[in-house]
Amino acid sequence: MENAALGLVDIGANLTHSSFEHDFLAVIAEAQSAGVQHILLTGTDLETSQASFDFAQRDPQLFSSTAGFHPHVAQQVTAGHLAAIEKLVAQDKVVAVGETGLDFNRNFSEPDSQLTVFEAHLQIASRVSKPLFLHQREAHKPFFERLSAYRDELAGGVVHCFTDSRSALRDYLDLDMYIGITGWVCDERRGKDLQDIVSFIPQEKLLIETDAPYLLPRTLKPKPKTRRNEPKYLTEVLRVLAECRSENVSTLAAATASNARRLFALPCPSVPA
Repeated sequence: MENAALGLVDIGANLTHSSFEHDFLAVIAEAQSAGVQHILLTGTDLETSQASFDFAQRDPQLFSSTAGFHPHVAQQVTAGHLAAIEKLVAQDKVVAVGETGLDFNRNFSEPDSQLTVFEAHLQIASRVSKPLFLHQREAHKPFFERLSAYRDELAGGVVHCFTDSRSALRDYLDLDMYIGITGWVCDERRGKDLQDIVSFIPQEKLLIETDAPYLLPRTLKPKPKTRRNEPKYLTEVLRVLAECRSENVSTLAAATASNARRLFALPCPSVPA
């Protein structure tokens, strides 16, 4: 299958990042040529959530967006900020609540603040009936406990950029969550454990993402001149993931795109005239 016909959905790209300001249109054109048909633009604070929504409004066939506060910024989040996010996620081009969750690896915000803001997002998601775009790093137990407590009220979600253990994976699948895989799976050093367990993810719960501009796949050949990741490299995540799962690339491309459209209620792909 030619790359352009893959019809991929990148469920997480931070294209409002400043590194894309000078060549945004070229980045998008190259992504489409590589077979990326739709991109979810990730909101990590009020500014990026609004900017992502603005892109989605302008080109809803190509973009959707999420809206929320990354755990790194939880300590700066006010009640007014949360009210603004709830208003934003009510818009139909915003398809998920988040990025939200817990990150006890770096603790850029105090754990108590992270827990408070995460719970607020869970409450928002239950009210607006939209899925969650979730982040968890070195905080599985409290993250899983709170997610479990609200699960019956939620419209599902994806544990984005999953890098945890097989037992954590089992926990999230037991909650009927989708699992997002990034270029972490292309890293022969820190991604080896992930490579060993991705085959345990049911195909109908699997999603792929770049998390651009972060997590450039290390398996790219030739190596890019910069470390900036782009949506066009989603094909490399797909290739390595298919290899780890002993699956056909085209079959996996179709499955992950279908899963993304189902979870996030994305528009049907446009048919050329």
